Amino acid sequence: MKLSARELDALQELVNIGIGQAAGILNDMIDSPIRLQIPYLQILSPTDVQEELEHHLNGEQVAAVQLKFMGSFGGVAQLVFPTNSAALLVTMLTGEELGTHDLDSVKIGTLSEVGNIVINGVMGAISNVLQQRLNYSIPSYTEGTVATLLTTSGGLSADTVVLLAQTRFIIERLHIEGDIILIFNVNSFDTLLAAINQLAGGL
Repeated sequence: MKLSARELDALQELVNIGIGQAAGILNDMIDSPIRLQIPYLQILSPTDVQEELEHHLNGEQVAAVQLKFMGSFGGVAQLVFPTNSAALLVTMLTGEELGTHDLDSVKIGTLSEVGNIVINGVMGAISNVLQQRLNYSIPSYTEGTVATLLTTSGGLSADTVVLLAQTRFIIERLHIEGDIILIFNVNSFDTLLAAINQLAGGL
């Protein structure tokens, strides 16, 4: 699916608004200011997304928080971290030292909360600005390879469109990177684009 420059810019702006809202909430959770940036956003087919993610993540194991959404448009949203970055982020947010007995349960709880905040920030911005109603499932946490992650999403059928937004987390001098993956089927994505174009036409 090819998007016009205006459609891509509008999607980028919507994601940036959501990321900004999420960063504000995360700033309230920790002493160190956290900034979230979106260097680039891509629209990919199911056949391209695995190769792109594996290249970006260098084949690393990943930790991911997944949230299903439904309403005017539906799909699956995932916040994906390389496992090393996930552990560093948990340490910064909780003060827990790496390797402590409770880190696994702490990590899952903390990353699930971060994922919930970021994904809801992005999806909330999209639904609010476009005046579309969305409902969300309870977030779930998984670890594994990119292939495992995409399989568990249950969303990568042949007619799926994938919106991939690389997110850079910056906490003081610590550089942590993760990826936000928004997955739509084609019909839902058409609904999203129609709402974007309607909004742009009214400006």
